[in-house]
Amino acid sequence: MSDIMRPMKFDHLMNWILDEYENQKTIFGIHAFAKTAGAARPIFNEKIETPFGPAAGPNTQLAQNIVASYVTGARFFELKTVQKMDGEELSACVNKPCILASDEGYNCEWSTELTVPQAFDEYVKAWVICHILSRELGLGDADGFVFNMSVGYDLEGIKTPKVDKYINDMKDASETPVFKEAIAWAKANINRFHNVDEAFIDSIPSRISDSITESTLHGCPPDEIERIASYLITEKHLNTFIKCNPTLLGYEYARKTLDSLGFDYIAFDDHHFLEDLQWADAVPMLERLMKLCAEKGVEFGVKLTNTFPVDVTRGELPSEEMYMSGRSLWTLSLSLAKRLSEQFDGKLRISYSGGADYNNIKDLVDTGIWPVTMATTILKPGGYERMTQIAGLFADENTEAFSGVDVAKVSALLESSLKNARYHKEIKPQPDRHVRGALPLTDCFIAPCRDSCPIHQDIPGYLKAVDEGRYADALHIILERNALPFITGTICPHTCTNSCMRNYVDEHVHIRSCKLTAAENGLMEVLPTLASRGVVKDKKVAIIGGGPAGLSAASFLSRAGIEVVVFERTNKLGGIVRHVIPGFRISEEAIDNDVKLCQAYGATFKTGVEVTDVNTLLSEGYTDVVVAIGAWAPGRKTLKSGEALDALEFLEEFKRAPESVNLGTDVVVIGAGNTAMDVARAAKRVAGVQNVRLVYRRTKRYMPADEEELQMAIDDGVEFMELLAPGDLSNNHLTCEVMKLGAPDESGRRRPEGTGEFVTVPATAVITAVGEQIESNLYTTSGIALDEKGRPVVDNNLQTSLAHVYAVGDGRRGPATVVKGIADAMTVAVAIADFNFSSKELSNLEEDVAKIFGKRGQLCGDTDACEQSRCLSCPSVCEACVEVCPNRANVAIKVPGVQQQQIIHVDGMCNECGNCAVFCPYSEGRPYKDKFTAFWSREDFDNSENEGFLPTADGFLVRLDGSTAIYNVDDEACGLPENIRKMIVTVRDSYRYLLNA
Repeated sequence: MSDIMRPMKFDHLMNWILDEYENQKTIFGIHAFAKTAGAARPIFNEKIETPFGPAAGPNTQLAQNIVASYVTGARFFELKTVQKMDGEELSACVNKPCILASDEGYNCEWSTELTVPQAFDEYVKAWVICHILSRELGLGDADGFVFNMSVGYDLEGIKTPKVDKYINDMKDASETPVFKEAIAWAKANINRFHNVDEAFIDSIPSRISDSITESTLHGCPPDEIERIASYLITEKHLNTFIKCNPTLLGYEYARKTLDSLGFDYIAFDDHHFLEDLQWADAVPMLERLMKLCAEKGVEFGVKLTNTFPVDVTRGELPSEEMYMSGRSLWTLSLSLAKRLSEQFDGKLRISYSGGADYNNIKDLVDTGIWPVTMATTILKPGGYERMTQIAGLFADENTEAFSGVDVAKVSALLESSLKNARYHKEIKPQPDRHVRGALPLTDCFIAPCRDSCPIHQDIPGYLKAVDEGRYADALHIILERNALPFITGTICPHTCTNSCMRNYVDEHVHIRSCKLTAAENGLMEVLPTLASRGVVKDKKVAIIGGGPAGLSAASFLSRAGIEVVVFERTNKLGGIVRHVIPGFRISEEAIDNDVKLCQAYGATFKTGVEVTDVNTLLSEGYTDVVVAIGAWAPGRKTLKSGEALDALEFLEEFKRAPESVNLGTDVVVIGAGNTAMDVARAAKRVAGVQNVRLVYRRTKRYMPADEEELQMAIDDGVEFMELLAPGDLSNNHLTCEVMKLGAPDESGRRRPEGTGEFVTVPATAVITAVGEQIESNLYTTSGIALDEKGRPVVDNNLQTSLAHVYAVGDGRRGPATVVKGIADAMTVAVAIADFNFSSKELSNLEEDVAKIFGKRGQLCGDTDACEQSRCLSCPSVCEACVEVCPNRANVAIKVPGVQQQQIIHVDGMCNECGNCAVFCPYSEGRPYKDKFTAFWSREDFDNSENEGFLPTADGFLVRLDGSTAIYNVDDEACGLPENIRKMIVTVRDSYRYLLNA
């Protein structure tokens, strides 16, 4: 099967490491190494230079995983669990894909998929290699790291010959073939090292590990847990940790805590809480084991926590149950740490794993809780290199042995986690982070932010310019496709940030504010330079409406050299933004600046003029007419009885003369979109208003408003009354039916269903912000066809049924965003003037690739305080699939003559965990299936459907586009596409270690 991992022999591993480092100064794709030589903490009669490392899991399964962790600063390695069921038998029980770490982590795998002997070999190879690299690259003290075994899940299984041999050989590997082979290879290749001599190789200990973590799978009885631990302590003389589960906290506590943090959608019942180890049994058991370890002279502690079992309810993974980890586990694990520390007065040692990362690990270790192991954070973009940054936190650490856990500090850390937004789920479900489409076989690099932007701005280009202080250049890039940088820099919903890869690191890049920075700092330099690109004599365009879409169309068409006249019925340009959006959202100055930019190319603007028939304009010599009239008609009626104010009418009056607005004391807003949030926030600012309540049939989670708009309304004190359907307004009270959420509707939101129960809400005024409509008079008078919703029927160029008449913005689609209005204006500019929107864009490719790699995997603890944008330069260097692969099975190679590196998938190193597919920018992207694949054997080639290649005696066997043949890749006319041929040649000549030959 194609998901079978093929462990590399020691010589293959070493050749790979040495060749890659010599040619690229990387190891398994790792660019940033951590040097930890110096102070170390004593543990198990050994020492660790940093108090952290990878948890037992996908990052400690193969030798290369452990090596990647070591070079990035990990010094405590909890090796993946071994048990009596192993190899093909166990692998058949693991549904694939088995990892989902897009936010909180989930997995449905538990033990090594290798056989126990294979797992042993991997750990020994990694042990020797880490020692060699410590000296060769000066990464740290050769004795400054610890391997910690993990076994499970029953005593009978642990006593089986293969697991028993595993434990014994890990304690002393001196007579094992793999250890002898590794030492012999190192000595035979001593000339390949610069800092390693034969004496050092002889000094590498054959004691791989004398500590162990007992993995207690859910449902393991307490007496069995104690029997296993006692056996490991008394018979195997091992320093022992016991994994404890969050189930010790009790169902009610766990459910209440996750609900309070916004993780109420995570489903689980109480059966694990009833079947797992109980607190009443755990405490005396731990007391007995602490005493036993003291008698036997070995160390004892608990590991907090084992992953938390939850139900698969949304198709997260192809299993019925999965194990939760990451930030959602942080507070639960800390809660258990606090309880145990209080119970044992801080004397019980705690090893930790449960949502630790760069943002919290220093505070955690300062409580006395260490070593700390991680999984979820290093499964995200940046991967192992996230640990390089973490290692920097401990550069000047103390070297004291464990002396106890500070209970007060643990309590304070727990309390802060309950308030810290980092550990709270966002109000609304996360948007889709992917761009649409299949992952290309080659040249897959893309800027997801640009792809998801309605006007496809060169976002990486202007972010780079802003970071470098080139504000005029940045504004020029923005203006190429965006006529309104001040407005969009202030109130754009910035959907571009939904797909920003930085979401997976800390927080999306603040693209909108960077745009505003460019506009504010570049305006005075750029404005005098703006001019049309020529003169078009046979075109004259009239634009009806001076709102965002009309202004944008005027800007683009006049820039193209066309004579443009804009007719605006009010006395000021700006449309909805000018007349409706509250001043606390956007200033008049910002709107004025965009008007100046749109006027700069020569368009004429006539205000106070209303056009009632487009045919009049056509008869006056205008060759084309663009209708941009907005959506000003009142929204649909929502009350069964009683009168409500219209949202736009209220907002317009509030902006024109707020002192004239009288709403009474209690305002109810009906609606849940962005306009409703503006209404509610504006109502809070009206004199005399004491309470503003927003009534909605669903919950906040299903509101259409953007998360940001929703949060601002909450911050302003708007009260959200969820699951209420408005009915009758009478005597200053609004009667509402209580709703419940049923099955999801076609939009994916759970459908509200009436309960027959009714409540009343105080309401001196009700404002409806639901379904604003298009005014159709102009269209009907002009003879323009409308659809069933009263919108103009348009073609792909946005031309209406009347030739040379176009409809753009809210006036053709209904209420939408400013940036979508700009997109419409672009479409019309292309249709009328064949306008090129890329003629002056600057290249966004970064010449200093090393600078880009220096940003990857580096978290920013306070994104507001970061001086630069944190842009990852995705179109220059993506490689997310490389970074997130625990096994390093996706490799970036530099193909001569190709600007960006290409991705090669190495079949033999992949177990199809699926993690790379989670973070691939493409919605249909599965790098482990879709990227060009290097195979190590004909068996694996035949058992896979991947397009890829295999070296043979007669040339390269290649599968491509559904056909398979052998090719002489040195022949440019061999029949392969040139890009594919060059990739194979590059692997053969410069990345030979990718081939198992």
